[in-house]
Amino acid sequence: MKYDFLIVGAGFSGLVLGERLSNELGKTCLVIDRRNHIGGNAYDEHDAAGVLVHRYGPHYFRTNSRKVIDYLSRFTEWHHVDYKVLSFTEGRYWSFPVNLRTFEQMLGRASTTGEFEAYLAGKREKIDAPQNSEEVIVSQVGWELYEKFFKNYTLKQWRRHPRELDASVCGRIPLRTNRDDRYLSEGFQALPKEGYTALFRKMIAASPRMTVRLGACFQEIKKAVEYGFLIFTGPIDEYFDYCLGRLPYRSLRFEPETHGAEELKKRESVSGKKGFWQPEMQVNYPDPDVPYTRTVEIKHATGQECDNTTVVREYPEEYGPGREAYYPVPTQESAALYREYEQLASKENDVLFTGRLGTYRYYNMDQVVAMALTQFEKLRMRFP
Repeated sequence: MKYDFLIVGAGFSGLVLGERLSNELGKTCLVIDRRNHIGGNAYDEHDAAGVLVHRYGPHYFRTNSRKVIDYLSRFTEWHHVDYKVLSFTEGRYWSFPVNLRTFEQMLGRASTTGEFEAYLAGKREKIDAPQNSEEVIVSQVGWELYEKFFKNYTLKQWRRHPRELDASVCGRIPLRTNRDDRYLSEGFQALPKEGYTALFRKMIAASPRMTVRLGACFQEIKKAVEYGFLIFTGPIDEYFDYCLGRLPYRSLRFEPETHGAEELKKRESVSGKKGFWQPEMQVNYPDPDVPYTRTVEIKHATGQECDNTTVVREYPEEYGPGREAYYPVPTQESAALYREYEQLASKENDVLFTGRLGTYRYYNMDQVVAMALTQFEKLRMRFP
């Protein structure tokens, strides 16, 4: 069989490009994925208890891009939500990200933005151009809050000290001096109303020239089919058979635990909400003696109405055989190695490397979609 495009990876990058190429340009696209499902890490499903869960960790969609919203809205309606996160340390829940409510918890009384700003001004380290994640946090909030919420959490998550990690790792976390306790700042915060998998299915159904094969091996497929152009969303070092060495990633392990109606009724004194196990969607655990980094009860965000719930504990792990690559490790050494692979990639005239793994960048979902739409416009010029 012959296709205009072979697309490796059936996540956001691959499916958006496949949909655009097939429907806008009339190109035939074969999208393959070695997993047995579509959607990549954004895949969601109903577990054995009937609770809609995100199999590969929570995916909190948000964006400020009208272009991205309009595009994805062709394939889904939206359930709007303000994502809420707490941090559990010193035996209690704290408002997080750090905001005026957090400061009031520290004081044990009501406070004001002015008082909090004065506190921060006295605690901040003067660092004009933070070079790593430790510097970016202590330059914002000082050492006390850094030690309480950031240092040990980062050590657990990355198994590297914050001063070894790029400033962008912790710099992504907002700081607010008002009582806005939302986890994210983007103007549009929502989940696909029926879930991510339903969105992807509609995208595929709307693209008759796009064929999807699951459980497929790239090395075998590329020998069995003819294609004109390759779009590769997998790990860039894997494409080159790790000839320059392996790029480092962090992996994750998930432990789900389902709780029934009777358990949840007894838990209301802790959760403060009927039908939920924990007070908010996500709880971070920065204490070093707790082996997991966070627990997620995605039912808070999906709005699903059911008698039971599922809470997922998330354990960071080393990346290796049989484990998924989740987070590129943003150090100077890994950036240098990626640049070497990028040089090899620049010589591949009929290959586009894209997505988180193809570009070795940690992108949010809306950024991945925006990138795919931009790359499509470039491909339109090349393949009119």
